[in-house]
Amino acid sequence: PYLHICKWLEGSKSKINSLMPKNEDVDAFMKQPGNDTADAVLRKLDEQYQKYKYMELNLAQKKLRLKSQIPQIKQTLEILRHMQKKKGTTDLMETHFLLADNVYCKASVPPTDKVCLWLGANVMLEYDIDEAQALLEKNLATASRNLDSLEEDLDFLRDQFTTTEVNMARVYNWDVKRRSKDNLLKSAERS
Repeated sequence: PYLHICKWLEGSKSKINSLMPKNEDVDAFMKQPGNDTADAVLRKLDEQYQKYKYMELNLAQKKLRLKSQIPQIKQTLEILRHMQKKKGTTDLMETHFLLADNVYCKASVPPTDKVCLWLGANVMLEYDIDEAQALLEKNLATASRNLDSLEEDLDFLRDQFTTTEVNMARVYNWDVKRRSKDNLLKSAERS
C-alpha cells in the first residue's frame, strides 16, 4: 500500500515527512537546506497535508464504489448458481427483474445455459453460465483484494495525517520559542 501512495506522489514528496518523524530535533531540521523559514516549512507541510487529503478523498470514493460493487457481484453469482441448478430441468423460473428505477417486472425464464453480463460502458456480452460464474468469481476476488488494499492505504494516510500535523505543531512551536527568544534579546539590549 505504501508503494501505491509513493508512486502516486512521485516527484512531489518532500524531505519533510521522511526526516521529521525520525528526527525530533527541530533545530537541526530547520538548519537543513531548503528550510529557510518556519513559514516556508509550514507551507510545504500544509501542501503535503492537502495532497494526503486529496488522496484520502479519492481512496474513499473507490472504497464506496467497491463496497457497493461486491454485494452486486455476490448477488449475481447467487443467481447464476440458481440458474445452474435449473439448467437440466424443464421448469420455468419465476422471477422479477428491474425494468427501471424502482420498477420491477415479473418474468418466466426457461432453463438456459447462456447469460448476458453487463461489463460497463454500455457493453453487454453473452457467456455460458460456467464462464460467467468464473468471470464473476475472479472479479469478486479482485474487488475484495482491492478493498483490502484500499483499507491499508487509508490506514497509511491516517498515519501520515497524524505525522504531518505533529510536524506542523513542532515547527510552529519552534518558531514561537525562537521569536520569544529574539524578543527577549531585543528587550535586553534596549535596557
